[in-house]
Amino acid sequence: MVETNAESSPLPSLAVLISGRGSNMMAIADACERGELPAHIALVISNRPDAKGLEHAQDKGLTTDVIDHKAYASRQLFDQALHDRLCKAQPRWIVLAGFMRILTPEFVNQWEGKILNIHPSLLPKHPGLDTHKKAIESGDTEAGASVHIVTPELDAGPVIAQVRVPVLNDDTAETLGKRVLAKEHQLFIDALKICLSRDSAGR
Repeated sequence: MVETNAESSPLPSLAVLISGRGSNMMAIADACERGELPAHIALVISNRPDAKGLEHAQDKGLTTDVIDHKAYASRQLFDQALHDRLCKAQPRWIVLAGFMRILTPEFVNQWEGKILNIHPSLLPKHPGLDTHKKAIESGDTEAGASVHIVTPELDAGPVIAQVRVPVLNDDTAETLGKRVLAKEHQLFIDALKICLSRDSAGR
């Protein structure tokens, strides 16, 4: 674990969970730094020790930790370790930013209403994997991404915000995916702003 010596911020705290390069995490961190997002990242956790996003987070002076899922015999044991670490940080929101693990219902229920995820489709359309391929094969004229509250049912929680992009006649899953990804960073920031605003209003 790498911790900073920064004083506790009076702003609402975020715990960001990553598995890879952490591009959404970095976009959120930048938004916090420039004051666009009235929050601070208290903790970045990866389930992969080699995740590039950990290096980026440490370069920004953020507290990081690794909970390697391969060290646990079951999803339940991994999720318990994750839960225990998050309890120490006590974040207002847990942000799944490219976190490639399906959380158990027990974990989700322990943090009910506090977990946000980004999904590359216009939910409730195309939950799960291969979303861009599904959008093209379904003849959709629009695709996009959604930020939603995580519930025990996969990709079924309330949608906070969405962004839409047109599906072009010559699109492949790869080209469509790149255009959606280009919109995801700001979408996540906008969704977090909505959630924090609702918190302030007591809703």
